[in-house]
Amino acid sequence: MALAVKPRASLEGQHFHVVVIGGGINGVAIARECAKAGKRVLLVEQNDFASGVTSRSTRVIHGGLRYLEHGELELVRESLRERERLLHERSHLVHPVHFLFLLNEQSQRSAMKVRAGLWLYERIAKKKSKDLSEMEMVRVQRALDAGHQWLMLNYEDAQCEFPERLVAEWMTEAAEAGAVVRNHCEVLAVDITQGRARGVLLRDRTSGKDYRVDAGWIINSTGPWADRLCQRSTVRTRKPMLGGLRGSHIVLPRFSGAPVAALYTEASDGRPVFVLPWNDQILVGTTEIPDTGDPAKTAPSQQEVEYLLRTATNLFPKAKLSLNDIKYAFAGIRPLPNSPGDKPSAVTRRHFLHDHSDEGATRLISIIGGKLTTAASLARECARKIGLSVEEPQMVAVGPGSALDPMLDQEVIEIARAGSVSEETARGMMEWHGQHAMDIARMALVSAELRAPICPHTSHIVAEVVEAYRKELAVTLGDVLLRRVPVALGPCWSESCSREAALRIGAVMGWNDQEFGANLEAFETERAGFLQKPAKNTAALEAAAD
Repeated sequence: MALAVKPRASLEGQHFHVVVIGGGINGVAIARECAKAGKRVLLVEQNDFASGVTSRSTRVIHGGLRYLEHGELELVRESLRERERLLHERSHLVHPVHFLFLLNEQSQRSAMKVRAGLWLYERIAKKKSKDLSEMEMVRVQRALDAGHQWLMLNYEDAQCEFPERLVAEWMTEAAEAGAVVRNHCEVLAVDITQGRARGVLLRDRTSGKDYRVDAGWIINSTGPWADRLCQRSTVRTRKPMLGGLRGSHIVLPRFSGAPVAALYTEASDGRPVFVLPWNDQILVGTTEIPDTGDPAKTAPSQQEVEYLLRTATNLFPKAKLSLNDIKYAFAGIRPLPNSPGDKPSAVTRRHFLHDHSDEGATRLISIIGGKLTTAASLARECARKIGLSVEEPQMVAVGPGSALDPMLDQEVIEIARAGSVSEETARGMMEWHGQHAMDIARMALVSAELRAPICPHTSHIVAEVVEAYRKELAVTLGDVLLRRVPVALGPCWSESCSREAALRIGAVMGWNDQEFGANLEAFETERAGFLQKPAKNTAALEAAAD
């Protein structure tokens, strides 16, 4: 069977109430909110949704414990409130996670200060953290460096292992509410005429065609590209809006003694660092390095990789981790407000809506800052800013429930039967697709090709890929395997997996030899640029791991 992807219609000359530029977590949330309010919305992204900062985050949905150090109580309140909403509304993607705050005799933060912070954190959240089991506490204690006296303080936050999937769901909901949604569609410039933003000039990268559309409001939600878009559009701000900080991460295999709980600790310089179980691997991050370069070309420096590896080896010397163990590293630019003179850790994580009216561009708003946890509240604030009536949502659970919910187990069985797939596959589909898993299962029943695993090492199946192309606006193989059905982020993935996946997907999509080759080559290039293998040339660090 062959499934053709429909060509996209021209947008030339169309009028939209709101044009949202940027398809990260913030832009997609804004487009969804405006479309739900009944406005005609266009959402455009130059690459793919969630392919920028969103996919390069630490993947934690948290209330901002560290923000208490800087007195940002209102930001902590907002973050904790939004964390609880996501836990209720997207329970298949956002899960509670036990954290251990680790301190030793060399820590720069005092035990008393941290205990007070955790006490206040719980009070603001109005939610008592569940204690980690004594067995797990002992297990972590045994794995840690025995040369230190460790204090382990327990608290709860949440994790969204795949924010790419959250973006895909919100993008789909925006489209269902009437938004026109285009990825791989670049905004060449905002059209500013007589002191007002009146439209945008677009280039559809899938066809190479240029269009102009009219707009009542334009929202610049391009993250670290926000200043660049203004410069291209001759919008002259008095100073740069952003002061970008590069955040890098490394991904390690699950090593002997690796914790089940997430760890929050200090690196050698006192900076907070996470060590997180993620996607059957261990994610270590992040750094804070000023970076004003091209966000599309950002990459972890060797020094950052070594810094993060040193943090892990100092915690777990028995694991004998080395540069050879690092599966890959990745980096993104946080679009934080320009704060010259401030230490990176002191720059606020609050978001701001920059109105360009005083700069000769009324009806143009740039989004500065923002994070995974607060994207939905930022979207509501932005919608109100442009005059839409938006109510605070009620917390209603719409996901499939917790992993221990017996109703979930029954639903997994029903999905497995409906699609003639294994319960492991059905559970994986529910975890990534929520309530749409049943529709995918019914599609899978059509043929053995659709029920086949994407690669031999995963339980996720080709039918999920077809869903991505047909209903989630995937255009490239990278859109699918790195974001809609992100199996290529898993511990098994290799070039042979890429080739096998492309063969199985191409057979269903009807690719000829040329299309197969082009899709595979573009995917491998994108993956190598995103998930970088660090150089292995630091003998001193290797020796330190022995």
